[in-house]
Amino acid sequence: MEYYIIMAAMIIFLCLMASGISNKLGIPTLIFFIVLGMIFGSEGIVGIWFANYNYANYICSFGLIYIMFYGGFGVNWNVAKPVTLKAGLLSTVGVVLTAVLTGIFCHLVLGIDLLESLLLGSVISSTDAAAVFYILKAKKLNLKNGLASLLEIESGSNDPIANMLTIVLLGIIQGSGTGAVPVIFIKQFVIGIIVGSLLGLFASYGLKKFEVMTEGLNMIFVFAIALFSYALSNVMGGNGYLSVYITGIILGNTKIPNKPELVHFFDGLTNLFQMLVFFLLGLLAFPTRVISYLGPAILVALFLTLIARPLSVAILMAPFKVPFRDQMLISWAGLRGASGIVFAIVVAVSGVFPENQIFNIVFCIAMLSIAVQGALLPWVAKKLDLIDDTTPVSMTFNDYRNDADVRLVNILITKHHPWVGKKLSEITFPHKSLVVLIKRRFEVVIPKGETVLEPEDVLVLSSEYQEADSDLEVQEMVIDKNNKWVGKTIAECKIPKDIIIIMVKRKDESIIPSGNTIIHAHDVLLTCGLKD
Repeated sequence: MEYYIIMAAMIIFLCLMASGISNKLGIPTLIFFIVLGMIFGSEGIVGIWFANYNYANYICSFGLIYIMFYGGFGVNWNVAKPVTLKAGLLSTVGVVLTAVLTGIFCHLVLGIDLLESLLLGSVISSTDAAAVFYILKAKKLNLKNGLASLLEIESGSNDPIANMLTIVLLGIIQGSGTGAVPVIFIKQFVIGIIVGSLLGLFASYGLKKFEVMTEGLNMIFVFAIALFSYALSNVMGGNGYLSVYITGIILGNTKIPNKPELVHFFDGLTNLFQMLVFFLLGLLAFPTRVISYLGPAILVALFLTLIARPLSVAILMAPFKVPFRDQMLISWAGLRGASGIVFAIVVAVSGVFPENQIFNIVFCIAMLSIAVQGALLPWVAKKLDLIDDTTPVSMTFNDYRNDADVRLVNILITKHHPWVGKKLSEITFPHKSLVVLIKRRFEVVIPKGETVLEPEDVLVLSSEYQEADSDLEVQEMVIDKNNKWVGKTIAECKIPKDIIIIMVKRKDESIIPSGNTIIHAHDVLLTCGLKD
């Protein structure tokens, strides 16, 4: 027992070391996890014998549930809304087109049976959410024209379609017939959306209603909801991955208690699952068998990257008049990874192809895609002049890791208060608190170090630990390039009387605004106003 515990600890430690090395070399960490698995595997240096596809299927499917959930949880719906239609087409019709084109290529060029070719195309047709999320976040790579949000939604939502295609084609090969295919597709799609939406709304209501739950119970509750969303959808005939992704989107875009703590928990959990899934996939692979399929895999990978994916993107983006360079980046960012290999394991478990040739081909394709496409994605984005340096990537993702549980407290400064006549710089305020503004009779004063407090002032403090007794709340407003306030001074903007701009975040600086402050595109306005 102790031997296995020590081995597991060593593997985690090596994975963390690999993450640091990969960041320095500019190579995606995920490729190191797979290689590490192969080193520990049956034909590796350590020689751990592991060839049980059933166990691998259970573990990888479980890990993929939370990778999908956290992918949805991280979608910033306000930012992503303008590109939802384009991303939706790529994640549905685009997946089908990619699968069909790749299947036809495998049949005509590689001489594989037509149904088996279409099955291979289906397994590898979706882009990998874990790989795309890692590249964009780890490299702090925000993209122009909403492309980061588009890729985020597409990669997070297209796995269910690939999963449906794989299941349907497996059924046809096993003799289930083709007549029920449209019904199965519609059923999986509709039930997945309904179950995911209802459970997301139920969970958000429960978290708001029962605020007495501790932070730990909140985490357990959300953990269980994600698992229940997947299981219930599958039991009812829907697609569990689609369901859990939608549940994540709803919870991620709802104001719920202790959200920063939830993010810390699920960020660590999904990182652990990503390490586990990719390491397990490497452990499952036999290098001698994989190498024998390297030739066909390279041909399929080239066709997929240079023809199938770009052609699908061009067809679907043409009606939206998406610029050619944007299409090129969308095409190149179609990374293949863990999800395709997990679906290949499903095929292996079915027993339809005893030699597991689909698993080995897909494994090679995923390795090539992560190693080459993933590593070159920042360079390609830079060459196409599509890197957005003006807006942090945290504006694209719902990333609450730097958020505090900010609560506002009103302090009335009476005429006998010891702070009367003192400058703010002379006062020692509670730990981790900040003076947000001062309400003085019929005006609002922006606090500065030299500001002197007067009797009847109402001091508004934001505090991480104190309970709020305030009718005010602080919010962030992202100013896009089409906003009507761009280029105007704050005094010229028609701002509601009950809202005040207390700070302007611009790139790496924070500006205390005045009426003459000009608002720029990509500014983030910190506003304070009445709740509701």
